Amino acid sequence: MKTELIPAVNPGDHSIGDADAAIEIVEYGDFECPDCGNVNQLIKQIRQEFGSQIRFIFRNFPLTEIHPYAMPVALVAEAAGLQNKYWEMHNLIFQHQGELNDALFEQLANKIGLNVVKFEHDLQTTTLQDKVSTDFESGLRSGVNGTPTFFVNGQKFDGGVFNLLEILRENTN
Repeated sequence: MKTELIPAVNPGDHSIGDADAAIEIVEYGDFECPDCGNVNQLIKQIRQEFGSQIRFIFRNFPLTEIHPYAMPVALVAEAAGLQNKYWEMHNLIFQHQGELNDALFEQLANKIGLNVVKFEHDLQTTTLQDKVSTDFESGLRSGVNGTPTFFVNGQKFDGGVFNLLEILRENTN
């Protein structure tokens, strides 16, 4: 079974934190996945607690067979990213996870100040679909079979995000 991140983090990834951080956490997630929504708050806590020691990367792994909005909402986040608002949209999507629908997407775009005409145009491009597909395929190549799945410094972390927090505390103090 694969346990290594393929490919390594690259400029095409959405990341937050110092590129030279000692700890790099990659999450393969689905914006409609309840578990991903639950761990989003914990990821924020990890980032706050460990500050510049952490770099966090989110890759799309939409489980379209069980989550009908998984692909559309991944595209919404990517479209926001084209206007440098990826993380704002990422967080808003998780805050409104139980309300996902087409009308919500435009409301969220307005809320974070996107150019809505550009946003709606970008949603129709194949570029965003290609990005989500590339993320998904990298997850498959890395051995991801569900969400959320985490990689820490390039290695698959099977202990769950709550254990990750404890391990980080033990190893950084």
